[in-house]
Amino acid sequence: MRALIQRVSEASVTVQGSVVGAIGPGLLVLLGVGQGDGPAEAQFLAAKTAGLRIFSDAAGKFNHSVQESGGSVLVVSQFTLYADTRKGRRPSFVRAAAPEVAQPLVEAYAEALRALGLTVAMGRFGAMMQVALVNDGPVTIMLEAPVAPS
Repeated sequence: MRALIQRVSEASVTVQGSVVGAIGPGLLVLLGVGQGDGPAEAQFLAAKTAGLRIFSDAAGKFNHSVQESGGSVLVVSQFTLYADTRKGRRPSFVRAAAPEVAQPLVEAYAEALRALGLTVAMGRFGAMMQVALVNDGPVTIMLEAPVAPS
């Protein structure tokens, strides 16, 4: 499971002209689910996301998490985080989990964030989405959960 995390002043997701999720200050998380991922990876990544210290303290140092800063999280499913571009010019997505596997894990990740006390908005799984954001900093971090051995 991979998460591209952006610290934002605001972010929103629009589907067919309607806003389906929006936040003020917090984190925009583009979340990819790979083959072999399961609930343990969703829990791990949610805890890592919630505790990631990328918000500034009074001295301007990264000492606060989204939990400590009172921010929200907007989660957007993004299978393209598993693009393999090593050969040719067209990305391959064979390492991404199938939609019927990925959707419950995206929801499990969001629920794990909520269980940690965060306000979570969501994109719409499988939909063509327009994502708008104001990147704060900019601060962009890639997280990856280790895949549990089979």
